[in-house]
Amino acid sequence: MISNFFSQSKPINFVVVSVMLLIIFSITKYVTLDIELNTFSIVKQILFFAVCLFSVFVLDFLVNKNNLTKKNSYKILLFVLFIAVLPETLLNSKTLIANLFILFALRRIISLRSKKDVKKKLFDAAFWITIASLLYFWSLLFFILIIAALIVYVITDVKNWLIPVLGILTVAIISASTMIIFNVDIYNFFNELIDISFDFSSLNSKRIIIGATILLSFGIWSLFYYLKNLKSKTKSSRPSFSLIVIAAIIAISIVIIAPVKNGSEFIFLFAPLAIIMTNYLEVISEKWFKESLLWVLILTPVITLLL
Repeated sequence: MISNFFSQSKPINFVVVSVMLLIIFSITKYVTLDIELNTFSIVKQILFFAVCLFSVFVLDFLVNKNNLTKKNSYKILLFVLFIAVLPETLLNSKTLIANLFILFALRRIISLRSKKDVKKKLFDAAFWITIASLLYFWSLLFFILIIAALIVYVITDVKNWLIPVLGILTVAIISASTMIIFNVDIYNFFNELIDISFDFSSLNSKRIIIGATILLSFGIWSLFYYLKNLKSKTKSSRPSFSLIVIAAIIAISIVIIAPVKNGSEFIFLFAPLAIIMTNYLEVISEKWFKESLLWVLILTPVITLLL
């Protein structure tokens, strides 16, 4: 049974998930990309796959390091299955890389719970989010997560509140200097980068509608139990679990305001949603129901591929 196999965290689980991701990535690129195969294009796709795979390992590390779930492989399985349900997330290299940087930032933000190296962690989080925003501007919304962390972890020192600004300025100075050296028009760069749209017509495809509906339905259902069980968590760990909910809300906000809606913007939702759903799977007592949920996610991309 799938649920039993991934109920533990073993090396074989990582191998299986990696192979699944490779198959999903290869099929998606083969079906959607019409490019001439040469050394450059092959190396380019290998690097993009490496970004996806590394994102899986970063997610697993930040979850295990901060005890956001029990010791199992559900979160990485769900993350990969979400990509399978909405393979459009693999088509925009900028959002893939931006999401990896957001995961780096999330790792530092959640680890603020220990109250160790606070300034360094705040700087790193702001640094990674700012870099992500250069690739996908609305990643900037994740700065809300830094502010939320300062509040929920009761970090009151004024100096700590100023550290994220230094992270932003560092990236801004490096970026501006680089653009000047390479004669990049800074005004046009940011003018093209900053945009917003509430036109969802581009998402009007059977695959995206079905995939998004299933993910959001499962997500909302899991969130209900996630919030319900929040009281059972230790007082020191509750802020971390609350930050995951805020991260999910920010990700949904990005989907809503994304200037170009092609499905790739959902990638920011996958990590927090995987954590929320994993917590739900851990409390399900009926094995058949747990198995059914996973099979729905497995069969959805197969069915949508045939539509």
